[in-house]
Order: sequence, then structure tokens, then C-alpha cells
Amino acid sequence: MRTLHTSLQTYFTTHEQEHLEQLGEFLRIPSISTLVLHRKDMIKASDWLVEALTRVGLEHVKQIVTSGSPFVYADWLHAPGQPTVLIYGHYDVQPVDPIGLWDSPPFEPTIRADKIYARGTSDDKGQLFMHIKALEALFAIQGTLPINVKFCVEGEEEVGSPGLIQWLTEDQELLSADFVVISDTPLMQQGVPAICYAVRGLCALQIDIKGPKSDLHSGGYGGAVQNPIHALADLISSLHDPTGKIAIEGFYDDVLPVSAKERAQFTPILPPDTYLAAQLEVPELYGEKGYSAIERTWIRPALDVNGIYGGFTGEGTKTIIPSSAHAKISLRLVPNQEPGRIFELIETHLRTHTPAGVTVTTQRVDEGLPYVASLHHPAVQAAKRAYQEAYQVEPTYIRMGGSIPIVSTFAERLHTPIVLMGFGLPDDNAHAPNEHFHLDHFRKGLLTLALFVDQVANNGSVTSRT
Repeated sequence: MRTLHTSLQTYFTTHEQEHLEQLGEFLRIPSISTLVLHRKDMIKASDWLVEALTRVGLEHVKQIVTSGSPFVYADWLHAPGQPTVLIYGHYDVQPVDPIGLWDSPPFEPTIRADKIYARGTSDDKGQLFMHIKALEALFAIQGTLPINVKFCVEGEEEVGSPGLIQWLTEDQELLSADFVVISDTPLMQQGVPAICYAVRGLCALQIDIKGPKSDLHSGGYGGAVQNPIHALADLISSLHDPTGKIAIEGFYDDVLPVSAKERAQFTPILPPDTYLAAQLEVPELYGEKGYSAIERTWIRPALDVNGIYGGFTGEGTKTIIPSSAHAKISLRLVPNQEPGRIFELIETHLRTHTPAGVTVTTQRVDEGLPYVASLHHPAVQAAKRAYQEAYQVEPTYIRMGGSIPIVSTFAERLHTPIVLMGFGLPDDNAHAPNEHFHLDHFRKGLLTLALFVDQVANNGSVTSRT
């Protein structure tokens, strides 16, 4: 192991500049899946991946058409008797708004203070890229791979993976594997590796409030007609009670309680609420009573308004009563909450609390189930050993407040464990301006992933039946 460790470190150090230049090529492609005007960029990003995976030495590399953006498949299956890992990632990224808050152009990678800044550095191009280069290093050092490998890299993770999920209903054999590895999660803190064993589920919707048939002069109609923005504000206010709990009837009925023993294990690794408040530059934190801030994001559900629009928002004043108002809402779910049931509950709540004088409609736009992994699977233990070897620090086990909808889909349809090996940090600004990735974790991540492959091959049976 130590000989391989040294050889890998030498390889990654020697090729670091080359790797960063290649990652820069990938990051420059504005593959924003939510915006139609970037459709060509989605194809460009998938083309880039086909070339990169082929260059490394993987086989059967191809784009597979779905109802949305294609996903890229590749494999190398020449290790008889060894397990097969499916490496999943995504090449789509979030929009960059508000552009004015970026310190450097979001699609022009820039290195400052040993961090690389660009949209997609942490979520998820940078982390995906490390898998490709880890295999490249093993090919270069050993001339082969010690286990069998498949890749599935999609272009719609940021919009709920609809194309891939639909495709999986018809063809699951191509992606069959003994376990799945995903690097799209954070570490606990700088220098401390973490294996994520649970992610929250998701459902997201748009609320549309319709009032008068057109915008009205507020002088002529103010006080006589319901204002859709006022109605929307009332509706949003009704979603939480004064203590921070979600005020939708039946919302918590299916929430699976977390044991006191598991919660006690969180305490030594969680930063205090005062630290988080200072880090976020807010006067105090907010949320459901009886739980720390991190517990609220790990083991409790949440409801957030992601955006509101309607009326006049330009410079100066335009005295109108707008015809409509809109809000985008997302809910993070925990075991055993089911997105379809939650959609029904919130839609019933909105109908019940609709103010007089307006109508409310909703559009369901995204959903995904929560997922909790077994910590005892041999692949998870192999990940733990690889992290410890690379970081020289024992990894912690954490939950994550975010959602990866495809995780529960893979678990359900491929009947295989999921290993979440992330290398980002909670403050990498994923989905926000100035997204970045620490180069120290880029370096350690490359080493960890290559060592992980070796650990899987040399430390006992790793099968989906284990």
C-alpha cells in the first residue's frame, strides 16, 4: 500500500498543472441544465466527457439519449472475480445569478489562495474529474485496473434527473454494479474527511397567484382589489408557525425519529450554533426548537422559499397592483417522508389558506426520496481506510442536508449500496456566487479515490449481496 501511495503522490504532483488545465477546459463550458439557451453547451460538455474518458483508457464510451440531456456511459470490465463499481456524477451546473456578486467570471476558472473558483468546481465537475484522473493514475502506474469500473455521468442532476430516471425504468442492466460511488457531498470541515451516509429527499414546486386580469393603477383600485403579492406574502407566512416549525397539517406524521444514541454521536463533530452564525454573518440562527442548527439540516425536514417575483421591480416607481405573483418553494424531506404525499399536503394547505380575491395554482417541478446507507458494507469500510491513508486523519460519518435524487433511485432500481465519498466543504458556495474548490482537497481527493479502488480490490469481498 505504501509503495502505491508514494507512486500515486508522485504521479499527481508531476501532472498537477496538466490536470488543472484540463479541469479548466471542463469548467469553461456553461452547462446550465435549467436554461434552454444552454442546450448546445450541454452537448458540448457531454462531448468533452466522451473524449476525456476515452483518453484515459475506458471502453464502450458513448452518449445515451434520454428524454432530456444525454448521459455519458463508459466501462472497463477486465478484472475477473473482482467487484464492479458504478461511478456516478453530473456535468450540469446551476445558474450563476446574481452575476454581480462573483469576484471573477463564473466560467473562467481562477486560482486564488490555493482555491479554484468557477461554477461547477465543487458541484460537481471538480469532484467527478478526480475520479477520471484517479483511474488514469492507476492505469499509468499499474498498466491496468484492479476492479471493474462503469461510469454514468448525467446532465440533469440539478433539475432532478428526469431523463435518467425515466431511462432506468426500461434498461437497468447496463448500469448494474456491486456498488455505486458518488462524489457530490461535503467534508465536515477543512482537513477532516467524512463519509456521508444519509441525504435528505426533495420536493419543489412553483406557486402562482392570479388576481385581476391585468395590472391595475394602484390609485384607481388600491384598497378595492386583492393584491396578489400581498396574498402571496400571507400564504408564505402561513407555512411556518412562530417557533419555526412547518405549519402544514400532517407534515410531520411520517418523519422517522432519530435515536438519542445517533444524535449523541453528532455532538463531538458538530460546530456550535454560534460559530455557524458568525461564519454566515447573521445575528442569530433560526429554526425548529430542540435541535442544533446542523441537526435541523441533517435529520429534520425544512421548507424554504427560493424566489419570489411579480409586479414592477425596475428602477424607480411604477404604482400598480400586479396581475399575478409567483414563488418557488423547495422542501427537504427525511426518512420516511414521500414526495408525492408532501406535495398533496402543501397543495391542500395552499388551497385552504388562499386569501379572498385571488386564485392559486401550483406546478410540481422536482422530487427525490431521502436515503440512509449501511455503514457496515465493505465498500464503505474501504472508503474509510482510503480516507485515513490519504488524509492521515480518521474520517467521520455525517449526514447531509442536501438532496441527490438519483441516490434513492439507484438504491431502489439497481438494488445496490451507495457510497458517498465527497471532497467539497460546506462553505464552497455551491449553487451560489464564487463557488470554489480547495486545491488541498483536490490533491487529497485524487489520492483517496485511487487508494479506494486498491482497497476494494485487496480487502475482502465487496458485493451488493454482502
